[in-house]
Amino acid sequence: MFAAPWFAAIYLLLFLSLAGCVIPRTFRLAGSARQQPPRAPRNLSRLPLAVAMTSPLSPDDALAKASALLAGKRFRVRTGDGWISAEKGYLREAGNLLFHLALLALLVAVGMGGLLGYKADRLLVAGQSFGNTVTALDQFRPGRLVSASDLQPFSIALNSFDARYVASGPDTGEPAAFNAYLSYQAQPGAAAQHYDLQVNHPLNVDNVKVYLIGHGYAPVFRITDGTGHVVFNGPVPFIPVSLNGLTSEGVVKVPDARPQQLGFAGVFLPTTVDVGGKLESAFPAPLRPAVSLVSYAGNLGMNSGVPQSVYRLDTAGMHRLAVAPRPLAPGQSIRLPGGAGTLTFTGYRQWISLAITYDPGQLPALIAAIAALAGLLVSFLVRRRRVFLRAARGPEGGSAVEFAGLARTESSETFGAEFADLSAELSAALATAGETALTAVGERGPHGDAPAGTTPSGASPTADAATGAQSTDVAQDVPSATDERE
Repeated sequence: MFAAPWFAAIYLLLFLSLAGCVIPRTFRLAGSARQQPPRAPRNLSRLPLAVAMTSPLSPDDALAKASALLAGKRFRVRTGDGWISAEKGYLREAGNLLFHLALLALLVAVGMGGLLGYKADRLLVAGQSFGNTVTALDQFRPGRLVSASDLQPFSIALNSFDARYVASGPDTGEPAAFNAYLSYQAQPGAAAQHYDLQVNHPLNVDNVKVYLIGHGYAPVFRITDGTGHVVFNGPVPFIPVSLNGLTSEGVVKVPDARPQQLGFAGVFLPTTVDVGGKLESAFPAPLRPAVSLVSYAGNLGMNSGVPQSVYRLDTAGMHRLAVAPRPLAPGQSIRLPGGAGTLTFTGYRQWISLAITYDPGQLPALIAAIAALAGLLVSFLVRRRRVFLRAARGPEGGSAVEFAGLARTESSETFGAEFADLSAELSAALATAGETALTAVGERGPHGDAPAGTTPSGASPTADAATGAQSTDVAQDVPSATDERE
C-alpha cells in the first residue's frame, strides 16, 4: 500500500498543503517578531491597568528615566513626542516561528528517510554469517533513490543464541530473555567486534540498526541417497506455528539425490509429549527435541523456472514413500524404502530473525520534533504585554505622568502583579510625590472603578459631551479588542 502511486500522491498533496500553510505563516511571524511597539494611546486611563503620578523632573527627563528603566527590564522601547511605548514577550513569536519551521523540517526528514533509507530482513542460523548485500538478504525494501551499491558493507555472524523461559507459575512458557551473541565487521578487513543482541537493544553498525525480532529451531539432517553418497548435511530452519510450545513446521529438499530427488515435510517439537496419540510440544525450550517427517521421492520441480518457497514442498511431481512417520530423537535415522537412501536427525541449531533498518531521516526528524515541542512550549508560556507612558508639564512645575499596561493574551492575570511592581519601580525612579490608581486589576468596563456618573478623570458625562471632538480622538487611540487579543 505504501508503495502505491495513489498513496504517494496523497502524501505529496499533504506535504504541499502543509508547506503552503507553514511557509507564508513563517514570513508573517518573522515580520511580527521584528515589528516595533505601536504609538501610545492619548487617553491611557481607559486601558485595563493605569496609574497616574507626579515627578519633580521635567517631562523630557522623566521620559528618559522611564525609557532607561524599561530598557533595563528587556522591553522593546519606542519613544515619541511626550510618550513612550514598550513591549515585551517577543519570544512568543519566536516560539511560533520555531514551531512552524520545525514542523516543515519534520516533514522533510520523514520524506528523506523514505527516499534514501531501506529495510531488509534476514534469517540467520547459529554458526552462519552473511554480508549486507541484496543477494544475501531474504527481503529487501529500498527507498526510491537507493540502489544495491548504496548498502553499507558490513557482515554479521551468529555465534550462539540463548533463550530462557519461565519454568513455573501462571506464566509458564513465557519468554524471560533472548540473547543473540554476534560477531560483526563494519567493513571488509576490519577487526571483528562482538555484541549481545537483545530485544529492543539493536546493534548499530555504520548507522544501520539491526533488531532481533524472532527466533526458532533449525533441525540438522544428514541424508544419503540411493547411491550411498551424502547429498545433504546441514540445518534447515523450521517456522514456529505454535507460540506456546514453539512447535515448528518445515520442509527438506534434496535435489541432488539419485536415482530420484527426495523431499521431506514435517514438524519439530522442542519438548515432545503424547497427548491422546497426538504429538505436541509442552514447552518452548528443547527439553525432549524430536522431529517427525513425511517422505517423498520424484521431481521437486525446482528446474521449472517457477520460483518456490523454501518452506513449502511441491508434491505435484512426487509420490509419497511407504514409510510411516515417527518421532526421531537426535541421532536416530529412518531408512527409505526401495533403496532410496537414509535420513538421520543429528541434532538442532537455533536461528534468529533480524530486521535491518537504515533511516537517514531519523535523527533530523527527532531534532525537528524536539524543536517543535520547544517552540510550542515557548509560545504557550511566554506572554506579550505592552506598557505606555505619557509625561506632560504639571500645573505646579515638574511632570504629570500617566503609566498604563495591556496584556495581549487571554491569560493576563499574572500581568497585574508585574504591572504593580513595575509601577512601584517607576515611581521610585521618578521620585514621585504621590500616586493615584485609576483602574484596578480586573474586568475591563467603560470606566473601570471610577465613581458612578463620572468618567475616569472625574468629570461628568455632560462635560465630555461638550468636548465631543476631543473624546472621539481619545477613543480612536485606545487599542482595539482585536489588538488586545492578537
